[in-house]
Amino acid sequence: MLITPAYAQAAGAGDTNSMLMSLLPFALIFVIMYFLILRPQQKKVKDHAELVKNIRRGDTVVTSGGLVGKVTKVVDDDQIEFEISDGVRVRQMRQMISGVRAKGEPAKEKESSKESAKDDTSAS
Repeated sequence: MLITPAYAQAAGAGDTNSMLMSLLPFALIFVIMYFLILRPQQKKVKDHAELVKNIRRGDTVVTSGGLVGKVTKVVDDDQIEFEISDGVRVRQMRQMISGVRAKGEPAKEKESSKESAKDDTSAS
């Protein structure tokens, strides 16, 4: 009646190739987002977790608030204590440390190196 036979024939079952081609741009966008956004972010989080885990006494740290101080004590797995000025010590959550500027030596290694230096001088 109002629809011609040519239009009626074009409305057949959808071709699977055309459906695959319509989904291809979305898959491509997801792959590009993974390599440009998600993967570098995961690497950054992993590096920060390792940095926070390896904080030792004597390290100079920078907090996310911008305070710079020297670590005086590792309280536990979640907190550290650092000195921001002479006699001013602050407790900070490890996750709030944004960077380590200078690596210090662990306390036991310092003491043992001093003792070995004393032994060397007394042996001479």
